Amino acid sequence: MLHINRENLKSSHQLIWFTIDFLMLGLLIINLALIIWDSIYGFIAIQNLLQEQVPAFRALYHPIHENFIFYDMVFVSIFLSEFFLRWGYAIKAGIYDRWYFYPFIHWYDLIGCIPVGSLRFLRILRVISIIYRLHQYKIIDITRSRIYRFVNFYYEAFMEELSDRIVLKVLSGVQQEVQRGSPLFDRIQQDILYPRREMLADWISSRVAEAASEGYIPNRGALRSYLEDRVDTALQQNLELSRLKFLPVVGPTIQETLEEAVGDIVANVIHEILEDLASATNHAFIEDIVNVFLPTPDQVEADDSQNEALINLILEIIDAIKEQVRVKYWREDMP
Repeated sequence: MLHINRENLKSSHQLIWFTIDFLMLGLLIINLALIIWDSIYGFIAIQNLLQEQVPAFRALYHPIHENFIFYDMVFVSIFLSEFFLRWGYAIKAGIYDRWYFYPFIHWYDLIGCIPVGSLRFLRILRVISIIYRLHQYKIIDITRSRIYRFVNFYYEAFMEELSDRIVLKVLSGVQQEVQRGSPLFDRIQQDILYPRREMLADWISSRVAEAASEGYIPNRGALRSYLEDRVDTALQQNLELSRLKFLPVVGPTIQETLEEAVGDIVANVIHEILEDLASATNHAFIEDIVNVFLPTPDQVEADDSQNEALINLILEIIDAIKEQVRVKYWREDMP
């Protein structure tokens, strides 16, 4: 059941138009109910049944059925009057850039007014447009209604099933292309990545420098202490170095000196590497790495074993993606 937000309705500057919307909504529901009933009444079997069971009702309604077009035109005249009233307001308020845009934008309000049997049911579009407009202005909240939750649940289920089948079809096609030895990967490497090697090197260089400066420099002291502790532990477990302590007089001193020297050397080497990575001087190093991974096209040598391993890896990744796509999340919401 829809709940009307009376506070938003009262505070709105379009109270008159919303009142008209509710009035039109009621008339549309009544009109559609009459159209459905008249369509059912059109069957001879229904007329005979009513003649047998409730002859008074049939005698009362049969003249309406024979002149239903007249009664329907009464509703149509009301709907058209409301349409032209809104059109005039749109022109006065300058809602659209041209005065004649309104009937094209609100075509669904016009097409349902055609008094032809099959087109009459298109008035449901006008019901939907009014409900959507009221929901958009937060006068009503259709998401709280049972009908909306019911329809939305099966809509989401249908869309998930449809999208899953499309994705699985696309991924299966990609697998077939990979198995046939599609030149896609060569094109990506030679036509896309290789011409942009310098840009990739600049980007990777800046990212590495940023990561090193933000991650290492603030924690330089803690990292140095950690490295020295690790080196001391490794040296203490070394058998050859442990034998130095058995030398008379100078043995323990030599052992301690070596441990401190090795720890200091390792810490300084790591410090210099990370300092270089955190500065702009890392560009040449990063560029060399990029050149190794993206050689010039004439330097690329085909390696069947490596290509086969790469293809198998890609196929396994796609299989994993397909397994994940097959998961039906909409079933988790079922009671």
